[in-house]
Amino acid sequence: MTTAMGSYEWRFDSGRLCLDLVATGEPAPRGFEEQPRTDGAGLLGRWLTGSGLVPPGTPLTGVDTNWVQRFAELRDCVGQLVRAQIDGRYAAVALERVNAIAADAPPGIRAVREPGGALVRALSAEPECGALLAVVARDTVDLLTDPDARARLRQCEGDSCRRVYLDTSRGRRRRWCSSEVCGNRERVARHRRRAAVARA
Repeated sequence: MTTAMGSYEWRFDSGRLCLDLVATGEPAPRGFEEQPRTDGAGLLGRWLTGSGLVPPGTPLTGVDTNWVQRFAELRDCVGQLVRAQIDGRYAAVALERVNAIAADAPPGIRAVREPGGALVRALSAEPECGALLAVVARDTVDLLTDPDARARLRQCEGDSCRRVYLDTSRGRRRRWCSSEVCGNRERVARHRRRAAVARA
């Protein structure tokens, strides 16, 4: 699912929940924390559902500017950690913060029947910010402590794109966060360069 934010869309194609959160700040225009109050909370609510962190139809009446600030803080810490990992650096303060957030309990879940009879996932109680943050922080810990997953972390090679993604391609040769977005931009740019050379 994608949710429009001006000319930008939320995308959920980075390969991990925590990397999808990092992507909400990349590229500009603005992340949910930089929007007007109601817009920021609404965008975060749509991201929570679109990412699968909460099941569709979950009431998100508690999402407010405090939630927005806390998710933006976690996003920045996760971004520092994964980029430090790619660059072979340490990000001790960010790691300490992610570990602290991961220590909270994630939300309880249960199976409920839809009107048609199928079982679907639901939360056991109204979602709490700390519990949802814990899910993302635990996903970060899982990613960074899994040697195979860690080795697949990549920074997009697209011009002006800073997205980080998990390279799950067979030969580990993926260059862009999305072939349809950054890959397509690169192909169009190459075509224009060739056409300009041909005209010259």
